Amino acid sequence: MIEFLTWMPAVVLPGAALIQLVKLWKTHDPSGVSTLSWLFFGVANIGAYVLFAQKGGYFSVQAIMAFLLTSVLNFWIVWTVLKYRFKPNENDEIERTTD
Repeated sequence: MIEFLTWMPAVVLPGAALIQLVKLWKTHDPSGVSTLSWLFFGVANIGAYVLFAQKGGYFSVQAIMAFLLTSVLNFWIVWTVLKYRFKPNENDEIERTTD
């Protein structure tokens, strides 16, 4: 049971971030997604990894998946949201090139 519980953060945390990322890719709609929250989650996961690693867990697969992988996915979410929010309107681009 303990072994199962130690793997839960390694599966659930990146899984939750991946679900958000897939939804963004499918809908291309960043409304309702807080970039600041996901950015803070990414930074917090790096901090949690460093804190955990100080106890000798630098190469723990669970820690790497739970904290570092999740952090990368969180930053990817932030990048994707910003990309979709500031994407130029394709119709405006067509009008500019025809003038």
